[in-house]
Amino acid sequence: MNKLRHIAMQVPDLEKASQFYESAFGMERVGEAESPIGNAISLSDGVMNLTLLNFPDGKGGMINGKEWSGLHHIGFVVDDKEAVAKKVEEAGGEYFMELPAYPGVDAESKYKDVNGLVFDLSEHDWKL
Repeated sequence: MNKLRHIAMQVPDLEKASQFYESAFGMERVGEAESPIGNAISLSDGVMNLTLLNFPDGKGGMINGKEWSGLHHIGFVVDDKEAVAKKVEEAGGEYFMELPAYPGVDAESKYKDVNGLVFDLSEHDWKL
């Protein structure tokens, strides 16, 4: 069964944003990563993974500049990535890129929906 399990937001200050979600909603910090493509803090409520992203020096997939905050992408855990990818493309979505494996970074396939919004397809769950 396909399940939405990951929301990624770009934020200008990882620690400030993380502390907000930890304090306000009791989310637990489950991972951190610094990589050539950007930096992240992953939080969980036990069901959903919220990954906060920051792109210092314009790295990686920055959207709308360093001070912008907002939805970056979402992610679906799927049983059969190839079968779902085919359905995505048949429905008008398109393959975007493969996120490279890097320590602390979950590698997944990225697609764009019919409006250009990026989403991940993964056969593994995000850290919960």
